[in-house]
Amino acid sequence: MASAERLLMNEFKALSKETWTNIELINDNVYEWSVALIVLNPDSLYYGGYFKAKMTFPKNYPFSPPDFKFVRPLYHPNVYSDGRLCISILHAPGDDEMSGETAAERWSPVQRVESVLISVLSLLDDAEVSSPANVDAGVMLRKNPEQYKAMVKKDLDISKGDIPAGYVMPTHESAFQTKKDDGDFDMSWEDSDADESFGGSDSDEELDFDEDLSDSDEAMDEDDEDEEEDKKK
Repeated sequence: MASAERLLMNEFKALSKETWTNIELINDNVYEWSVALIVLNPDSLYYGGYFKAKMTFPKNYPFSPPDFKFVRPLYHPNVYSDGRLCISILHAPGDDEMSGETAAERWSPVQRVESVLISVLSLLDDAEVSSPANVDAGVMLRKNPEQYKAMVKKDLDISKGDIPAGYVMPTHESAFQTKKDDGDFDMSWEDSDADESFGGSDSDEELDFDEDLSDSDEAMDEDDEDEEEDKKK
């Protein structure tokens, strides 16, 4: 298996366990993914959305960026009418004098699919209106934000029609909690759960350390008693 295929398959397996995306290979081709972004931020205008996209990867991945395209184009300043995105992380590596983008902003071989998807989710609520792909959406966002919100709501409602039959949509409350019987971590912030989720190794060490201290204290007490007895004699 080529290194690109091996890397993509490893990334695919890892992302398949995430609750904020639902991914599948298209025709069992590791270079073509069907991706659904699930917005779990309750403060987002897009919360509860199921936004389908297609990702296509080059044969020399990760040295060149993947292609990302929404199946249903969103009315958004940084989404073109064909569903493609205007986002730095998907641009070829290196500085670009024309756009003013630095290499640090653009794709690099250290980036991964997860980096792209998280960047897209961030872009939805943090549009870059200075260089919009959709000029009308950029103008509406600046001058008539309420009308823009109505357009987002329309896209949100349409996206829910793409939720597969039988698929249980996660919520922000359930998103990052995994089943313990799957052998994964339970990321609850409660102390008791935190101890259990990380195998209890730290707590076991602390317990052993406390027992050592207790044994040491008892030994010191016995020595003190022996000294007192010797003095009395």
